[in-house]
Amino acid sequence: MSQATYYIIRALVALVAIPFHEAGHALAAWLLGDDTAKRQGRLSLNPFAHFDLLGTLCMIFAGVGWAKPVSTDPRNFKNPKMGMALTALAGPVANMILAYLAMVLWKVMYYWAPVSQGTVYIAYFLKYMALMNVSLAVFNFIPVPPLDGSRILLVLLPQRLYFGLMRYERYIMIALLVAVWSGALDTPLYYLNNAVWGLLGAGTGYIDRIAYAAYYAGMGAVV
Repeated sequence: MSQATYYIIRALVALVAIPFHEAGHALAAWLLGDDTAKRQGRLSLNPFAHFDLLGTLCMIFAGVGWAKPVSTDPRNFKNPKMGMALTALAGPVANMILAYLAMVLWKVMYYWAPVSQGTVYIAYFLKYMALMNVSLAVFNFIPVPPLDGSRILLVLLPQRLYFGLMRYERYIMIALLVAVWSGALDTPLYYLNNAVWGLLGAGTGYIDRIAYAAYYAGMGAVV
């Protein structure tokens, strides 16, 4: 697969994965009583409703990026702390569901689809769909602001401590991006990604990594 094709596939995957994540937040908030995101048009899978251009380009070319944040009003939740936590949780969960579906479809192709130029590209799309969504879910579970994991922490931390931490959200995010791009988080993210892969794989009866790699090696010769 050429470098250009690789980035085109990653871009197409991002067009699905990012809106799914953000719409998951909006849907959860709406179901819990806050229609702020819905009124702003965020309860949608339209990529243009969610994309931040720089964040999307970073996701495609650097592997880490961001979208426009989904607005919520905690006052609309019956239990503000729990409402914020569940709304935050919905984004990564949406990505895990999408990764699961991609793995199921990939497995169907592995056993039933003939290897051709078209099915090669579809299989690569599904491969990166699973990879990107697992990575998005794992990364967003990191419990530091402004990631979703920090909102989940709201249930566990004293309110004063939590909002004191949130004052430094921008600086923490910059430090986090530097840590990711420098490779400082490679090891913990590797083990977390593997744990999620194992969980999803157990739920799909996913083929082992050797068969997975061998199949892609064979398909690579077709491209």
